[in-house]
Amino acid sequence: MIKKRLKFFLKILLTSLALYLVFSKIDTKTTWKVIQTSDIGWIFLAWIFFVASKLFSAIRLNIYFRDIGLRLPEIKNIKLYLIGMFYNLFLPGGIGGDGYKVYLLNKVHKTPVKQLINAALLDRGNGLAVLLWLMFCLMLFLNLPWDFPISMYWLGILGIVFIPIGFYLVMLLFFKQFMGSVPSTTGFSFLNQLLQLCSAYFILISMGVGDQYIPYLFVFLVSSTVSVLPLTIGGVGARELVFVLAHDYVGIDQNVAVAFSLLFFLISMLTSLFGLFFKHEG
Repeated sequence: MIKKRLKFFLKILLTSLALYLVFSKIDTKTTWKVIQTSDIGWIFLAWIFFVASKLFSAIRLNIYFRDIGLRLPEIKNIKLYLIGMFYNLFLPGGIGGDGYKVYLLNKVHKTPVKQLINAALLDRGNGLAVLLWLMFCLMLFLNLPWDFPISMYWLGILGIVFIPIGFYLVMLLFFKQFMGSVPSTTGFSFLNQLLQLCSAYFILISMGVGDQYIPYLFVFLVSSTVSVLPLTIGGVGARELVFVLAHDYVGIDQNVAVAFSLLFFLISMLTSLFGLFFKHEG
């Protein structure tokens, strides 16, 4: 119990510190004005695409469940996924969404905990691998100052080539039981991440960001990778801090970037709230 409380306290501390750094570097009035003047129609479309992305993510997880012999009706699986989203965002001091799903499915269906943990880990890992792959793809279209021996273009090429190889080796070494579902689950990961990229793009359109959307989307993917790390509450602060720090390197507007990040978080929060209305059932 003490360990959990300490972990929660550290998350609050890191979240507060990250938000302090963010708001100390931006003009809050300008950021708020950008949010206020955003086109609500494009924001609504961004929300629709975000919800669709989460549906594909839930389907991917259910494929992994089937790999371990657990067969959940898709509608029940989606409800459980939304409950997990709610737990991740609004109950960060507890066992979290993945932990709750593992606990409930083990209790109701007697599925071994180790197998459920492996399914949850692989679900996250598959999504992260595709996220990184898309991030390296966008590197091919960036024209930024770069002082390293290898150019950003060739770094992108290396990432595009070696991430699938690395993911396959991890699967072969640690997740052989799930090898048969790699094509379908990876396909759903691409649908999930591409729909979230579309959602991000629509938010940028709503704020009037024109031809310079690629740097914003690239930083969005970087921030999404950072927000996966369990350092802050629901990724709050971490994502915004990445946008602020990327200002000098990518040439994006700090106020627009933070406004974009806050709008994306709002969409995620509203979607997660749906998990509150479902019964906790296996």
